[in-house]
Amino acid sequence: MLRTYDVLLIVDPRLTDEEIAQLSGRLQEALVALGGEVVAPPEDWGRRRLVFELRKQREGHYLLLQVRATPAVMRELERQLKLNESVLRFLTTRVVEGRRKAATGGVAPTAAPGPVTPATSEVG
Repeated sequence: MLRTYDVLLIVDPRLTDEEIAQLSGRLQEALVALGGEVVAPPEDWGRRRLVFELRKQREGHYLLLQVRATPAVMRELERQLKLNESVLRFLTTRVVEGRRKAATGGVAPTAAPGPVTPATSEVG
């Protein structure tokens, strides 16, 4: 079953824009070869300062990939990301479809009405 994932990458800031585009293309090709699909073109968030050093780098170049794949395909892609020296860190999150639509302006799911309890505190 294909699921939607966001893969946020922090890439070595010493890479040129062309090298970052090539890296992104190679990752997308690897994903398609494994049986996944790219949902949207990669978002380039640019270079940002890191809170702490990663592999002696104080900055990182951020990329966001939105993909659809099976969990097994994502495990293999994560394995490949761990081996790639250009990738400083990555974070993969599964996207719940209803939440993605709500964030993009769709109708947000509503919670079932329940009892309302007052937010008071008593000191005794």
